[in-house]
Amino acid sequence: MNIDLQPTLENETVTLYPLQRTDFNLLYEVAADPEIWRQHPNKDRWRKEVFQNFFEGAMKSGGAFRIVDKASGLTIGSTRFYDYNPGESSILIGYTFYSTACWGKGINPAVKALMLDYAFRFVNKVSFHIGSENIRSQIAISRLGAMKTAEQEVTYFGEAPKLNYVYEIDKGSWQLRRQK
Repeated sequence: MNIDLQPTLENETVTLYPLQRTDFNLLYEVAADPEIWRQHPNKDRWRKEVFQNFFEGAMKSGGAFRIVDKASGLTIGSTRFYDYNPGESSILIGYTFYSTACWGKGINPAVKALMLDYAFRFVNKVSFHIGSENIRSQIAISRLGAMKTAEQEVTYFGEAPKLNYVYEIDKGSWQLRRQK
C-alpha cells in the first residue's frame, strides 16, 4: 500500500491542507518574519524572493502542507512529507516552520503527532533533517522521542548544502510513547 503524501489531516488543534499554488501569499505572510528563520539553515527565507524558491520546492515535493490553527482559522505555517522510500519503509518529515505567535503553545507536538500517526500506518521509520544550528527544533524533536542518528549535508531545493542532523523515530517507539 502506497502512502498519499498530501492527505488533509486534522486533530483538535490543527488542520493540514495540501499546499496549493494559491497559498503563497497566506504562507508568505507568516514566513516574512526574520525571527522564524534565525536558527534555520537558510536565514534569509524571510525575503520574498528566497521564500519563493522555498515555496517552489514545496510545490514540487508533492508532500507539502499549509498548517491552519483550528481555533483562529489562521494559516500558521507549513510542513511536508518527503523522500518516501517503500523499500526501506521510511519517510522524512521536515521543512517545517510556524508563526512565532505559535511557539511554545503545543502546536509543533500536535502537528508532528498527527503526521507521525498517519505516516506509521505506512512505514516503520520516520526521519527528520534538522539544521545543525537549529537548537529549538532539535529540542522539540527530541521531546517527541526522536533520536539523533547522523550528521548529513543536505541540499535544499535551489540552495547550497548545509549541515543537518538526522533524527529518527521508529514505529514501535512511537506507539509505546502514544500509549503513555
